[in-house]
Amino acid sequence: MSEQTTFHSWSKGTLTLERVFDEIIAYIKSQPERSYQVIVGSDSAARSPVSLVTAVTVWRVGNGAVHFWVVSDKKTFHTLRDRIYEEAMQSITLAQELRSGLRERLGDEFLWDEKIQVHIDIGKNGPTRDLIDQVIGMVKGFGFQAVIKPGAFGASQVADRHT
Repeated sequence: MSEQTTFHSWSKGTLTLERVFDEIIAYIKSQPERSYQVIVGSDSAARSPVSLVTAVTVWRVGNGAVHFWVVSDKKTFHTLRDRIYEEAMQSITLAQELRSGLRERLGDEFLWDEKIQVHIDIGKNGPTRDLIDQVIGMVKGFGFQAVIKPGAFGASQVADRHT
């Protein structure tokens, strides 16, 4: 992800990654006593070629959230497995950027208790069930908590809204 990557927000319009960091930090600092969860998830339509949407949600636990999303260039996927792996890698890549940037700006204390989750659009029902172990392993291998459906709202609801 480069500094030229264009993110979107309903309330802020288009933003750079640096501006997304500014907005996240302002949101957290407006009520620093609250608990926060950073959620990254990707989704794409079932057709091909398709653009992947990766969303960042900063959830003020029990009291709302803000979210930003980025849309990738169109890609062609020949298998469901390839599409799911690419969605997972897009989410992991952005989660790494967020972890690094938030740690730099807010310190290690903010990130000590698995504050960044990667939500994956797979579940125990349907054709993606055979991919669960591999994709969860990928996410955990990068040091993030993996969440699948039905709890993976960052992918199946937030990112899906923009596909």
